Amino acid sequence: MRLLTFLHNRRSRIGAETARGIVDFAVAAPTLPQTMLALLAAGANALATAREAVVRALQDGSGLIAADQLQPLAPIPRPGKILAIGFNYRDHAEETGTPIPAAPVVFSKACTSVIGPGAAIEIPPTSAMVDYEGELAVVIGTRAKRVTRHEALRYVAGYTIMNDVSARDYQQRSGHCIAKSFDTFAPMGPVLVTADEIPDPSGLDLRTIVSGDELQHSDTGNLIFDVPTLIEYISAGITLEPGDLISTGTPGGVGFRRTPPRFLQPGDVVRIEISGIGALQNPVVSVA
Repeated sequence: MRLLTFLHNRRSRIGAETARGIVDFAVAAPTLPQTMLALLAAGANALATAREAVVRALQDGSGLIAADQLQPLAPIPRPGKILAIGFNYRDHAEETGTPIPAAPVVFSKACTSVIGPGAAIEIPPTSAMVDYEGELAVVIGTRAKRVTRHEALRYVAGYTIMNDVSARDYQQRSGHCIAKSFDTFAPMGPVLVTADEIPDPSGLDLRTIVSGDELQHSDTGNLIFDVPTLIEYISAGITLEPGDLISTGTPGGVGFRRTPPRFLQPGDVVRIEISGIGALQNPVVSVA
């Protein structure tokens, strides 16, 4: 399924994207939890009910909404945790002059930085070096504690796209946390694709395009630490819960390592494409 969160008639809903429109679970499956976090926490039976509701809706039209009649939001507007991975593509580590890490480099992004498709990335007046980072994000579906890499994918609900927007001037002064946690610095979406549709998250094509210029292009087979390894490493010390996100790192081509540097400017549009998931697109604006 291609799950999403959206606004319709000023109300936040969850549903599934189909070729015929959006299935609104509030109508097609009113007994389901009505937030994405609650749906994931309800487990496999709830997801099975959601799949059945999609089948019924496509047969009788119940709960179908045209995509142009709603406003998409981030699939998980307020995750419990966002854990991001640094220097997880060899070409990105090399372009920054960072030694290839011997273990995953893990940091947190504030959950308040999440925005959805089409929402604006805001360049704050305190930073002149706002950068893009296209990434595959893993969404946890089942509580995971001390999980081995061999069983790790069983704990994954699905996958989405994240832009790990970064204020490089703050990063140089203060490290990762604040530099990557400004308001609007975690665009996410457009959908959460369930793990049954992406049984193997390696080898997904990833591109970042800024105002028509392709600036990043790689695939997830080039991750230094793959998804099962990341889940094993993180869950050894941090319990992962349904709806938590692991943003797996960005490939080479980031703006601050280009010649000349290519930082985001008001009027830019950032588009991140990952095969099997779709495209996440956000405009860039300045704020006073």
